[in-house]
Amino acid sequence: MRLYAVTDRAWLGGRSLEQCVSDAIDGGATFIQLREKDAPHDEVLGLARSLKNLCARRGVPFVIDDDASLACEVGADGVHVGQSDMACAHARELLGPEAIVGVSASTVQQALEAQAAGADYLGVGAVIPTDTKPDADFVSFEELKAICAVVSIPVVAIGGLNAGTLDCLRGSGVDGAAVVSAIFAADDCEAAARELRDKLEEVLP
Repeated sequence: MRLYAVTDRAWLGGRSLEQCVSDAIDGGATFIQLREKDAPHDEVLGLARSLKNLCARRGVPFVIDDDASLACEVGADGVHVGQSDMACAHARELLGPEAIVGVSASTVQQALEAQAAGADYLGVGAVIPTDTKPDADFVSFEELKAICAVVSIPVVAIGGLNAGTLDCLRGSGVDGAAVVSAIFAADDCEAAARELRDKLEEVLP
């Protein structure tokens, strides 16, 4: 869970998503989430199949944002759901006991409820306000630390994180960081991922 890369084609400037994801893995990304909010189903299906095969070859877990049915259709490793998306228990029912189910949380109560419902990990944020997801709740350092202390599953921080802001996670107890533009808006996704991974190894125990 150390360096969790969330895709966003808006930053690619015409580059191939598959190539950018491959470059990110070369640089040290350890987990890939396909996030496509508005594209047609068939287009997302094609991307999902391609990335699923790529990640399987590279030995990196691959999950799909929100859409458990699509994750099931393409044989993804799992799904990530938000508080307003498909319930964790329903996702687990669709995908089975071996699938990875991640859940977004921004409070201790949400974190505990997600763990009780069978979540495998939590995505907690936004730890820094971010233009990528302006409607995300802000999570203070104290709340992030409290969440990490009360759950036994991995916690990944998200929101406004880049090589210059990762120090804010020091001492929080998180297992890793999830990033979007810090990788996919970079001219060199591999170099960006490597810088992030190196910084995370310094900041996190």
